[in-house]
Amino acid sequence: MKKLAISLMLSLGLVVGAHAADATSGQKLSAPCAACHSKDGNSAAPSFPKLAGLGEKYILKQLKDFKSGTRNNAIMAGQVAALNESQLADLAAYFASQTRTVGYAAKDKVALGEKTFRAGNRATGVPACLACHGAQGQGMSSAGFPALGGQHGAYVKAQLVAFQEDKRTNDASKVMRDIAARMSNKEIDAVSAYIQGLH
Repeated sequence: MKKLAISLMLSLGLVVGAHAADATSGQKLSAPCAACHSKDGNSAAPSFPKLAGLGEKYILKQLKDFKSGTRNNAIMAGQVAALNESQLADLAAYFASQTRTVGYAAKDKVALGEKTFRAGNRATGVPACLACHGAQGQGMSSAGFPALGGQHGAYVKAQLVAFQEDKRTNDASKVMRDIAARMSNKEIDAVSAYIQGLH
């Protein structure tokens, strides 16, 4: 009984000692991020992702992956190198709490982009994107699936191609690599453009 009581007290101590992510602290840490991602996480450059509203769990995983080298990006590795887990969590909380701006979809790509996003391609085994990323691209934050609606089309396309070519490998169970490998370049181009205007 005494051992059980000690074990419970230690467990409670670990829980109480766990860091609760703090968006306010994250905002204070975010100044260096603004150069590429803007102050509120709505990057102006299409090659840099919008972090605003991306999803706290997803952002934190990416930051940890950059730090560990699981996701390869020299710039991001340098940015997170000196940050501890609590600081990474605070940054994730801050950017996840921001509201994402939405762009526009190229009209000539909407039909195929919408079809791919909403229905996938049964003939080639491509599932509908909305299954994980939501009907409006809002994502599934608790599962760590990112919100895609309004994300820069150029960035989405670059990531899908990286998954397709096995250059980005930090997806759980190779899910995105498997999906992207089944997509045609035309589908990738169209769905990326569609996502940019999705909200």
